[in-house]
Amino acid sequence: FMSLNSAALSHAPYFLLTGIPGLEKEQFCIAFPFCIMYAVAVLGNITLLLVIKAELSLHEPMYLFLAMLAFTDLVLSTSTLPKMLSIFWLGSGEIGFLSCLVQLFFIHTFASMESGTLMAMALDRYIAICHLLRLSSNLSLRVVVALGSLVLVCGVLLVSPFCFVLHRLPFCKHHIISDSYCEYMAVLKLACGDTRVSATYDLFVAFVLTGSGVTLISVSYTLILRVVMRLSSTEARLKAFSTCASHICIILPFYVPALFTFLTHRFRQSIPLHIHIMVASLYLLLPSVLNPIIYGVRTKKLWERVV
Repeated sequence: FMSLNSAALSHAPYFLLTGIPGLEKEQFCIAFPFCIMYAVAVLGNITLLLVIKAELSLHEPMYLFLAMLAFTDLVLSTSTLPKMLSIFWLGSGEIGFLSCLVQLFFIHTFASMESGTLMAMALDRYIAICHLLRLSSNLSLRVVVALGSLVLVCGVLLVSPFCFVLHRLPFCKHHIISDSYCEYMAVLKLACGDTRVSATYDLFVAFVLTGSGVTLISVSYTLILRVVMRLSSTEARLKAFSTCASHICIILPFYVPALFTFLTHRFRQSIPLHIHIMVASLYLLLPSVLNPIIYGVRTKKLWERVV
């Protein structure tokens, strides 16, 4: 009982988020483009959700997955940007211990949901192009709902141990987080004691999410490319390429910064800290901004409904 009580007392009442180390003077100006991007992300994703909900003709697998992606982006950006802007503009870097765990839970859970949704969209494109006649039977509304539920449950189950581990660890070092939001490894580095098991589990989760996502998407698009190149109609090839190009334009802004952030958090050597923090911040915001723009503009059926 005494050891548990002392561990509980060693929890920091709050953490102090520094924002972007090395750019403290520039943070006030940096906040303006971040605020504009956040406004575009909120407006764009809410518009997509309302249009897809209102138009029965858009209740197809591709658009339902896009609605899932829009909802995920809304949660991801809203979990980080308001607090980030308060740090940049007001210098309000304090965040309570439990609030930090809640933010961490939402960020990692919905980042995993984004990865899962992108995998589901790649599967949908593969079936739509390579097995067109089986699309309605394979990806019915029930299957789409089941896939969405599976993605959510997997995200919660994989990320929940992060919060339980951090809640039980004592924090006897300084409580300053050199970041603009609560990220698992950044918080774990402040804990006392042996954290090797926790760090190993983090590597496992990152490998499962990122590794499986990149692998499945790469295989899907390799098979799609093989089928598309065999099409006799030039118009059909261009249409298939256009559809896939939209998805690839969404995948790259998510996975490239995600891999960069993951590697620099664990193996950073010569990369300046402010560059790492900037990329990590954009990793959560940039897909939320680009997704509704790319799909809204490049998808004719959706663009007509938006207009």
